[in-house]
Amino acid sequence: MESASSNARTRPLRNVTAAWAVARKDMRIYYLRPGNLMFGILFPVFLFFSFAVGRDLPAEILIPGLTAMAMFFGSSSTGAMAIPTERRTKTYERLLVAPIPPISILLGETLGGLIFGAVFAAVPIALGIAWFGMSIANSLALVSAIALSSFAFSALGIMFAALPTENPGDVMMLLNFVRLPLLFVSGIFIALADVGDIGLALAAISPLTYSNDLLRWAVGGTSYFDPAIDVLGIVLFSVIFLALALWLHEKARKSDKMAGRRKRAKEAGPI
Repeated sequence: MESASSNARTRPLRNVTAAWAVARKDMRIYYLRPGNLMFGILFPVFLFFSFAVGRDLPAEILIPGLTAMAMFFGSSSTGAMAIPTERRTKTYERLLVAPIPPISILLGETLGGLIFGAVFAAVPIALGIAWFGMSIANSLALVSAIALSSFAFSALGIMFAALPTENPGDVMMLLNFVRLPLLFVSGIFIALADVGDIGLALAAISPLTYSNDLLRWAVGGTSYFDPAIDVLGIVLFSVIFLALALWLHEKARKSDKMAGRRKRAKEAGPI
């Protein structure tokens, strides 16, 4: 009885330790690959400056937008690149049969994306402070916005990584069909005050909207929505993405198991 109680108390710690081990493994092996660097750094930078050049906007508007984009593309690309690659090398299957709950595996993958996105976010923030003399209105809010946003965007990528493929390009292609529309309705390029009712309704379904708005409040002290609404929006999207990721990955795992059984039965032939 005492042993069972002890196991129940230590299980959450073991799950957290397992999740951190998965995150460390991904960061060490997958996250500095060219695909991640391109989608996490080069793509958002070039896309952002193609819209920002020639527009007389203060750093308190430009830098939060660039930061949100770096996190959006960087964090969501990590799991989308790592999981299909692990399927190809068969390491993902070994994770699934290990004595680790599926939620710990997905949390580990998501945690790695959070850290990766936070590192990417630090670059434009540091650039804004050093180059443009940008000041931070609320440092705690800034750190919170980066952590919450990176987690939500990472969970988005993990959700799409449930696509049963061993090719990261297949996942990235599908992911970009969602990321690009979400980007253009998020208020980064056109202020939310200028998009009208339909544009505002579309912006409300993009997690990037709340991330960008919260970052603007943390940096410049002004936002379109109340900061509490931004936080609630990011947390809500995080829960939705992670719940869908867990369901989709479990569904894909069962489908793969059934396909494996049918293949073995076919190879065995009639008795």
